[in-house]
Amino acid sequence: MTNLGRVIAWMGGALVSFCTLALAIRGLSSAMSVYEVLTLRSLGGVAILGIYGLARGGIAWPLPLHLHVMRNVVHCAAQVCWAWGVVLLPLATVFALEFTTPAWTMVMAVIFLGEKLTRGRIAAVGLGFVGVLIILRPGLHSFDTRALLVLAAAVMFGVQLTTTKFLTGRNNVLTILFWMNVMQLPMNYTAHVLIDGQTAIWAGLGWSLAPIALVLLIAGLAAHVCLTNAFRYGDATLVVPLDFLRVPLIAVVGAAFYGEAIDALVLVGAAVTAVGILWSLREQRQAPPS
Repeated sequence: MTNLGRVIAWMGGALVSFCTLALAIRGLSSAMSVYEVLTLRSLGGVAILGIYGLARGGIAWPLPLHLHVMRNVVHCAAQVCWAWGVVLLPLATVFALEFTTPAWTMVMAVIFLGEKLTRGRIAAVGLGFVGVLIILRPGLHSFDTRALLVLAAAVMFGVQLTTTKFLTGRNNVLTILFWMNVMQLPMNYTAHVLIDGQTAIWAGLGWSLAPIALVLLIAGLAAHVCLTNAFRYGDATLVVPLDFLRVPLIAVVGAAFYGEAIDALVLVGAAVTAVGILWSLREQRQAPPS
């Protein structure tokens, strides 16, 4: 199989996994709170990645520890906002707003990593902002303030990806993902206890929802594995356009499973954001090596 074929295959897996993950979260929300679902996901991640890590000879200690803690606090908050978005909003709106994450990552990289502010990055951020305005339509009757949760999640995902970019220089992917789940498990569980007022994380699960919970664990890990391997075999200028297909795909899924209307302006806003991101990636690819 050629590298192009591998990229398409891995991205196909990522698209299916991300859509399945959203469906699993919404499916479990009928009997479990967002914090309970995320606690269950973290617990499953610790178990699966822990067993895999031990089979490979162990998992390294996260370095530097304080940066891992900061990253995972931000990422935990982002996941809470994103999960609430999945429960409360049309799925296409959630995915379209999440697609602004690369633009926020560029902003964070300029501020915190000292990366150069280029015309392409300015275009990515500017068109990302325009895309958000098209999707949210503030001031119009269709504006839903709950969408700000997902926008906040996208900004926090940008912070998380920026710190991940730094951490990958000293940690492998397994170390980052395993300790992410270890650290976020008590965060999610504490929120579950304090906000939901419960201590059990499977009280509302029941045998009927157990298969959906298993899908949640598998899809969550598979999405990141597939996306990582897609970037391994192809550069971002190829992966990002394929990743954009998440938006129309989840729009169709939302319409099929939940009768959600397909909003053309949501797709337009996501497309505008994608153009800005691709502009920046093209400029980066053509730049001479430093």
